[in-house]
Amino acid sequence: MSDTIVYLDTSVVRAGALEELKESIKELVDFVHAHEPRLISYNVYFSDDGTRMTIVHVHPDAASLEDHMEVAGAVFRRFVGLVTLSSIQIYGEPSEKVLQQSREKARLLGSGAAVSVDALHAGFTRLPAIRTSDP
Repeated sequence: MSDTIVYLDTSVVRAGALEELKESIKELVDFVHAHEPRLISYNVYFSDDGTRMTIVHVHPDAASLEDHMEVAGAVFRRFVGLVTLSSIQIYGEPSEKVLQQSREKARLLGSGAAVSVDALHAGFTRLPAIRTSDP
């Protein structure tokens, strides 16, 4: 079975906060890219009307997600006035530490937004050769 973990969080964008949020998210993405080399994928999506943001990241294992929550966790406070976290969905087998970190994030950004976990039943992960423009 795969150790890969897919993490999704969805937030409601607060009224009037979209442009500031987009700028702050770009900074977060740059920070994560520079400080978390094990992370397979980290992508941010906005709904067409700009009222919803979804962040999807893929980790090779639970330890990578733990690292993410520790490394980027200090930056999450920056988003308190910009979003209301509505859900966190974790696909795979997170550690107890990841569950605790996710619940803390949910309390910080969403007053206790739901954290759900779906265990892998069957499947596989294929990763193509990774190309990067970094030196």
